[in-house]
Amino acid sequence: MSKTKQKVFDAAIQLFNSNGFNGTSVREIAKKADVNVALISYYFNGKKGLLEQLMISFLEQYIAILGEAFEKKDVLPTKAVLREMVLNVLKFESKNHQLARLVHREITLDTTLIREIMTTYLTKERYYFQTIIESGIKKKEFRRLPIMITIMQLKGMLTMPYLHPQYMIEVLHLHPAEPYFVSKYYKEIDRWLEEDLSLHDERPSLSLIDYSHRAAK
Repeated sequence: MSKTKQKVFDAAIQLFNSNGFNGTSVREIAKKADVNVALISYYFNGKKGLLEQLMISFLEQYIAILGEAFEKKDVLPTKAVLREMVLNVLKFESKNHQLARLVHREITLDTTLIREIMTTYLTKERYYFQTIIESGIKKKEFRRLPIMITIMQLKGMLTMPYLHPQYMIEVLHLHPAEPYFVSKYYKEIDRWLEEDLSLHDERPSLSLIDYSHRAAK
């Protein structure tokens, strides 16, 4: 990528995050990037095209990271594959925390672009996670937990710090862009993987009914 395009990307990410997509003009992006307004139309086909390129750039790298670990599923234990997915995603999001915030926020909206992204990228993400969890259950590495809910839990843990960085910083006093946070947070997700997801012969799986019954006693 040229330095000029990178300058436009960086300016757009910052302005979209601070002012919102609708609250940001092409002229403001051009001014912040110190480029001609016409250049944004030439390279990106306007503001919508710029947002699309930002999201696709992030998601293509994200899916590639998951896929790289996923390809090892036949030679590594399933748990090791999932651990690699988690750690590499956290490192990627931390390194690109401003873009991660923008992408995760935009994905909550219902637009034509987001529907296309859901079909192209996030359906593949679901396939990777679902296949790994099902494989872990089959190999008796993971408990028989509801797969879609387990994916929701995992996805929530991976995205929350980068979707809500201001909450993390101002309320929890944690800085998700720092390598120290990634290291500590990964250990906590790994603990969830080990204690809640992994199969232990001495601990039977509990259904919601079983849990409610025991809690009522």
